[in-house]
Amino acid sequence: MMYDVTDIEFDFCEFGDGIPECQLTFDEEIAIRDSALGVYEADNEDDLREEIIASSGFYPIKFNYHIQLK
Repeated sequence: MMYDVTDIEFDFCEFGDGIPECQLTFDEEIAIRDSALGVYEADNEDDLREEIIASSGFYPIKFNYHIQLK
């Protein structure tokens, strides 16, 4: 199935272990979020989550999507 991810939220709090120099900037967080939006091919919602993790490198807390029909 094809899933069109229209909104997504990541947990960036743990990134950098609280070290200010290693934290993501707001612009970096937005860029990661924006790059994760779009169409993914997956078998189910769990597989979709894994696809998002594989492409972004971050765990999505929540996401919204539409199933694309042919």
